[in-house]
Amino acid sequence: MSRIYDVAVIGAGVIGAAVSYFTALDGADVILLDKGDIAEGTSSKSDGNILVCDKMPGFDSRLAKMSQDMYPQLEKELDYPIEWRRRGSLYLCETEEELEIARDYCSQMAAQGIPMRMMDQKDIQEDEPYLAKDLPGGIETACDSSLYPIGLSYGYALTARKLGAKLSLHNPVTAIAKEQDFFIIQTEQGEIHARNVVNCAGVWSPSIGAMLGLSIPVSARQGQILVSEQTFPVARRKVHEFGYMLAKFGTGNYKRPVSERVVRNGVAFVFEPTAADNFLIGSSRRFAGEDIRTDIEVMQALAERAIRFFPIIRDIKVIRAYSGLRPFTPDHLPIVSDTPVPGFFIAAGHEGDGIGLSAITGQLISNLIAGREQPIDISPLSFGRFQQS
Repeated sequence: MSRIYDVAVIGAGVIGAAVSYFTALDGADVILLDKGDIAEGTSSKSDGNILVCDKMPGFDSRLAKMSQDMYPQLEKELDYPIEWRRRGSLYLCETEEELEIARDYCSQMAAQGIPMRMMDQKDIQEDEPYLAKDLPGGIETACDSSLYPIGLSYGYALTARKLGAKLSLHNPVTAIAKEQDFFIIQTEQGEIHARNVVNCAGVWSPSIGAMLGLSIPVSARQGQILVSEQTFPVARRKVHEFGYMLAKFGTGNYKRPVSERVVRNGVAFVFEPTAADNFLIGSSRRFAGEDIRTDIEVMQALAERAIRFFPIIRDIKVIRAYSGLRPFTPDHLPIVSDTPVPGFFIAAGHEGDGIGLSAITGQLISNLIAGREQPIDISPLSFGRFQQS
C-alpha cells in the first residue's frame, strides 16, 4: 500500500496553511493540497487585520483575543516575514445615536478585559488630525494589530514544510472516499491516502464536503478594496466607522445616515495604512456568487465614505481596486469542527476574520485530531449547529 499521511489538508489559504503548520508541529505526517498556489484565493485579497474590535461581546471576542495573543510568538517562529504591527485601532462614530450604542458596546468589551476605551471629539481629533471635524467621538482598541496576509500564509506553509509537511500545489482534488480507517483522495496528479482530512477550502468548502455527502453552509460574500497612491500619512493606524459592525452583522434597528448606494453595497468605511506608504480603503459586503470583478458603483461608494471621514482623501489618487470572496456562514461564526464522517474535519467559514483567527483555528484543529482538551468551549463552532432542527 502507498504511504498513508496522518493528515491531509485541503486548501492552502491562510486557514489551511495554519492547520498544516500546527499539525506538523504536533509531529503529524501532513500533506497540504490546493488546486492553485499558496494564498491564491481569498487570503491574497484581504487587508491583513488582526482585530478584536469588530467582534460581538462574548464567545466571538474571546476567541479573537486568544488568537490575537498568539501572533507575537508566531512572528518569531515562522520562516517568512509577516510584518506584524500592533498599533491599535480607532472606531469612529458618525452620530450621537451611534455614540450611545458604542458606549454600551465598549463597556461590555471592557468588562471582558478587552483594552477598549471611549474617546470624545477632542480625543479623536488629537489622535488623527485629518478627520472630519464634526465626528462626535469613537473607540480605541489598543490590542488590535495588522500584518502581511500573504506573508502569513507562506510563513505557515513553508514552516510546515520545514517540519516535514509535503506541499502538493496546483493539484485539484476530484473525489474523496472513506476506506476503513483512511481516506482515498483522488487528485489530478494521482491518489493520496490519509487517516484524517481537514477541509479548509473556504468559499469552495461545500464542494469538498459534498464529496462525502456533507452539506456545508458556506457561501461567497464579495468584498472590494481600493488602493491609494503613495502619499503622506493620512492616519497612523487602522481607522473605521462604527457602522462597520452594523454592516458586518446586519443586526439592530439603527439606520446610518448614508446614501442608497452605500446601503445597497453593504459599504462601511475602513482605512488601513500599509508599509509601502499608501493605504487601503474598504469595505463592501454583497452576495455576487463567485464574481470577483470590481464594480464602479462599489468603488464610488467606498470613496464616498472615505471622503466623509477623511475629507483630505478627495485629493489623493486611487491607483487600483480588487475584490475577494469571503466564506460566509449564516451566524457569522466559522465552522471549526469534526463531522459525522469520522476523521473528516472542517475549518472554514471565517468570512473576513480568516487572517486574525488562523492561529487559534490551527491550534483547535490540531487539538481535535490529537484528542486534546481545548482551551475554550468550541461548541459554538460545531458543524452540528447547522444540522439541528
